[in-house]
Amino acid sequence: MKSSAIVVLLLAAAMPCRAQVQAQAPATPMPGQILVTGTLADEGAKAAVLARLRELYGAERVVDQIAIGNVAVPANWNAYVQKLIAPNLKLISRGQISIDGSNVSVRGEVANEAQRQQIASDIATSLNPTYIVNNGLRVKAAEAEQGMLDAALDKRIIEFDSGKASITPAGLAILDEMAAVMQKLKERKVEVIGHTDNTGLRASNVALSQARADAVRSYFITQGIKAEMVLTSGQGPDRPVASNATADGRARNRRIEFRIAQ
Repeated sequence: MKSSAIVVLLLAAAMPCRAQVQAQAPATPMPGQILVTGTLADEGAKAAVLARLRELYGAERVVDQIAIGNVAVPANWNAYVQKLIAPNLKLISRGQISIDGSNVSVRGEVANEAQRQQIASDIATSLNPTYIVNNGLRVKAAEAEQGMLDAALDKRIIEFDSGKASITPAGLAILDEMAAVMQKLKERKVEVIGHTDNTGLRASNVALSQARADAVRSYFITQGIKAEMVLTSGQGPDRPVASNATADGRARNRRIEFRIAQ
């Protein structure tokens, strides 16, 4: 039985987007590169995706790591992917566009509410009604509020027991500090985002990253943070901040991120 072709566009802050297909673990692009990895159904689909990205961002920035495999796609899927690789993606930072069969999800940060609604509307109108669009875009938070979270974390890593979602005592101590800051944010919602390195199966890493983010949320609730003020997501290995080729890089990629949510 064929698996579905899945295209994920990861949108980095302060650089062009990098695209990947979920079937492969992503490498770490150099600043300014558009990394294109994964598996598509045929050479024609691959060529079309690469041509579209090169048109938008310049051929010198596109790094091709796409493979061809035995994957299935809905009718006219390649044409819809072309429509979704649109200039308005440049408005999104720290984000991700996922095209999984007829399911499309978009997340990340935009400058204002008008952009958030317009991008989601453009995506929906470019597809036929059988596609489901999940709009996870959020408006960028005030720099001061995000700065409070970043300063409290201070580039430290929330530690967990190896391969588990149980938080170590050292990790809990950091979360106590984070909870104190979150109390000062009043009605601002915070998204807790789990990340892993690329060791092992991607699906297992995504599940582990989600479980760890949920564990952080549960602990915050015990510290008096309202449940509805904490959102969670698990990004697995898809958003590395360092190379997975070294132990130090993998350790940096296994992290919890805190972002002001819309």
